[in-house]
Amino acid sequence: MAGELFGSKEVVKAAIRMALTNSREEEKSLQKELADKGIKTSAVDYGGEFITSVTRIIERAVVSAKREGVIEESHAEEGAVAGAAREALAQIMDKAMGLNVGGKIAVARSGEHVGVAVFFGIGLLHLNDVAIGIGHRVV
Repeated sequence: MAGELFGSKEVVKAAIRMALTNSREEEKSLQKELADKGIKTSAVDYGGEFITSVTRIIERAVVSAKREGVIEESHAEEGAVAGAAREALAQIMDKAMGLNVGGKIAVARSGEHVGVAVFFGIGLLHLNDVAIGIGHRVV
């Protein structure tokens, strides 16, 4: 039912599902499914060297969330996404330090709950490890 409000667990689960999508088509299909249930989402692909890219990754999460209508343009809402994204990245930092990452950052929201998930392949060439990090904030 559209308009139903979900809690932190469901919102973070939605962000994880979005981060795990394999294609733009799958992402858009899941986005519509979640929107029909009352969870707004956005996602953006990312790749690059981890340490030098942290700021850009956080910025991309905020920009995609604003573009898709997940958040409004306010300090509180932008800060919630940035803080949750920073938390998600901190969870994978030990594995990613000094290496390249590639994958997806997703943001989900229902009511006051905002969740961010990052799903990255980490490593060099084809010798990748994988990691997922999650963050949550309340607006």
